Amino acid sequence: MRLVLRLLVMGLGLGVIAGTSLKLLAPKLSDTAAQAAKPKSLLRGPGKTLPAGLDLGRFEPKLELKALSQRWAQLAATQKDLQVSGYLLVLDDGRYAELAPQRPLPAASSIKTPILLAGLEDLDAGKLRWNEPLPLTKEVVGGGAGWMANKPVGTRFPFWEAAMEMIRVSDNSATNLLIKRLGGKVAINARFQALGLTSTVVNNWLPDLDGTNTTSAYDLARSIALVDTGEKLSPRARDLFREVMGKSRTNTLLPLGLLMGLGGDSADPDSELLARGVTVLNKTGDIGIAYADAGLIELPDGKRAVAAFMVKGPFNDPRSTNLIRAMAGEIAKVLIRQPAATATR
Repeated sequence: MRLVLRLLVMGLGLGVIAGTSLKLLAPKLSDTAAQAAKPKSLLRGPGKTLPAGLDLGRFEPKLELKALSQRWAQLAATQKDLQVSGYLLVLDDGRYAELAPQRPLPAASSIKTPILLAGLEDLDAGKLRWNEPLPLTKEVVGGGAGWMANKPVGTRFPFWEAAMEMIRVSDNSATNLLIKRLGGKVAINARFQALGLTSTVVNNWLPDLDGTNTTSAYDLARSIALVDTGEKLSPRARDLFREVMGKSRTNTLLPLGLLMGLGGDSADPDSELLARGVTVLNKTGDIGIAYADAGLIELPDGKRAVAAFMVKGPFNDPRSTNLIRAMAGEIAKVLIRQPAATATR
């Protein structure tokens, strides 16, 4: 009887221990099995995992579109007194074209795109808040484009508003607010170098009409590509980047040039391009002696490209803007297929 009783007690004890162990292990075993059953994911950026699906592409040139590069060179050669920089990269397959792509030229307001990237990196890292108030000081008040300079010194603007107005209406005071919040000129220049934007330098507060702040077509294209390929910024911050870039009002350079390359012309090129399956998220620069435009181009076939153009020349010379539009038009001829004409009955 004692032996039977002992065996019964031991059996119950072992059963309890085994049951408890299985209960504790079950979630871990379930998670392991679920992970094994999931498709491989794409790892992009510092610790950011995105679900597998459409490839995000990379900023990785592979095959030069030599005819397009040569066409750009021909267009630039007709205006020998203008300094030109151009770059195109199709993110999905690595096709590219270039013309002096890393030549540093006056950035004007085009430098606001890499500044936006640096700001959203800090937002991602928890170093600032989306609604953090930024005080307007005499140091950061900038003339020219924008409306924030008309507000009293001491007015506080949330970070999101400064970022939005920096791109939407190219507000120079908003840009200076961000530069100061990100640590000032020295700090933000170090950030640009870390991002691989070797020609991008802030030397003076905006508007910088003398053109001392510099960048290149390559750097501008790279700053946009780093976001859209997922190499920088979390998915939420990337959405904010695209949302802000989509608010830019000026569409008379890269977007209009693309439309003109397709044989069109319009006071509203964005709408005309959209009807053809093309979306452009761009930011321009204009200080009279230098013009620039860089943007993400979403193509009708689902592919995405980054393109950037910069021209330095005589003050307010229309040849500079015409050259940017002409070079953009050559992109459209290569990358955007015209829809077949509808047959008449």
